[in-house]
Amino acid sequence: MIVIKGAGDLASGVAVRLAHCGYPIVMTDLLHPTSIRRTVCFSEAILKGTFTVEDVTAEYASDTSAIPAIHEREHIAVLSDPEANCINSLHPEVVVDAILAKRNIGTAIEDAPIVIALGPGFTAGVDCHAVIETMRGHDLGRVILAGSAEPNTGIPGNISGFTTERVLRAPIDGIFSELHHIGDIVEKGEPVAAVNGEIICATLSGVIRGLLPTGTPVHAGMKSGDIDPRPAQAHCYTVSDKARAIAGGVLEAILMLQRRISHV
Repeated sequence: MIVIKGAGDLASGVAVRLAHCGYPIVMTDLLHPTSIRRTVCFSEAILKGTFTVEDVTAEYASDTSAIPAIHEREHIAVLSDPEANCINSLHPEVVVDAILAKRNIGTAIEDAPIVIALGPGFTAGVDCHAVIETMRGHDLGRVILAGSAEPNTGIPGNISGFTTERVLRAPIDGIFSELHHIGDIVEKGEPVAAVNGEIICATLSGVIRGLLPTGTPVHAGMKSGDIDPRPAQAHCYTVSDKARAIAGGVLEAILMLQRRISHV
């Protein structure tokens, strides 16, 4: 069994690849998820009961007792368990920290025989067995068995020459409201969303790839949406290139570490 902490878009991309390989998976997230790319996030199962990304379906598990039946249906189980306390009772063979908090907020190398973490904030050999590089570029998806991933720059990855412009942020504290929806094509300057009536405009022309749902509490500066300058609406409903690369790294790390354990 594999427990994946987090059920956002990168975590879900990892889960899709591992599910294709036949691994039984449990994912954990907040009771009220704040995933931006909701159309490809298994965290939506917490809100909707079931959710499908590409050809893989996840089901909400009210507690750990519901997991075996979900796995019998060859579905992913998703728990509202932000602290991932389920690890203590499930005793998984693998734990993957895919929260992407840019720091370690509670993962230990003792959590499972194999512990893998995505991105900066972890040191392989100290608080996990392997780190997967999440920085876009030549090393994206690389397995790190000693040391850490590239530090967080605070700048989103470059897509078609755009970085920070791709991200929509809440202007003030308040309640988020959608004026457009994921998959809509918008022009730069067009109203996309609002917080307590204060309008958030598109920072560039493209397709809305991610957007918080109406009613989400936000704070000033909080990431609330994502615009892709490539006008490919289909990309909104499939696992991203970045997530697939990272997922490949996770699978590689699992197989490498399992082989090491079997030779001990």
